[in-house]
Amino acid sequence: MPISFPLSIRTEKISGGKDKNIYYPQVFKMKNVQLEQNINQKIVHQTQLLVNELVGGDPSSVVEIIGSYEIKNNQREVLSLSLSNYTYHYHAAHGMTIIKSLTFDLNEGKLCTLKDLFKPGSNYAKRLTDLIEKQIKQRDIELLNPLTEIKPNQDFYIADKALVIYFQLYEITPYVFGFPMFPISVYDLQDIIDENGPLGRMAENN
Repeated sequence: MPISFPLSIRTEKISGGKDKNIYYPQVFKMKNVQLEQNINQKIVHQTQLLVNELVGGDPSSVVEIIGSYEIKNNQREVLSLSLSNYTYHYHAAHGMTIIKSLTFDLNEGKLCTLKDLFKPGSNYAKRLTDLIEKQIKQRDIELLNPLTEIKPNQDFYIADKALVIYFQLYEITPYVFGFPMFPISVYDLQDIIDENGPLGRMAENN
């Protein structure tokens, strides 16, 4: 594997007052300036979508809004990150949080969908669903409804040698459970992952 280094990342901030702060990452000092701009634009766009979804049509009722991020993977030409936004509206029973993730294949210069991680024609959705159902039983997770096969636009991120599939609040579990997250080892998927893609690079033993 050719030598690759982590991307340089800085934190930017949008502030609307004492309890209204959005923090989000931006990459810099990339050799490929166009790719750098593309990555940063997509991060800003997703950050704005989270704000729009939670603020809704009544920004005057927002008491608190906090945006933050976590870098889940920054190695082997794969950048995977999560953006979270917590918003509390006046008189609401409780605040609401949404987490969305972005995974970039720097070799290909693109934002990855879940499908992009697997070989064409592989039944990745069923495989992932089966592995998630196994974890649900092992961890005794209470579901609101029986789990159906995961969607092509299912939320995910990559964290070292694991693909993490996750669900939003209320999506499959009661609110008190938080965000159900299911880490799946790349080695449990090795026969269906794209060897030249992000998960293929994570699976290499070097």
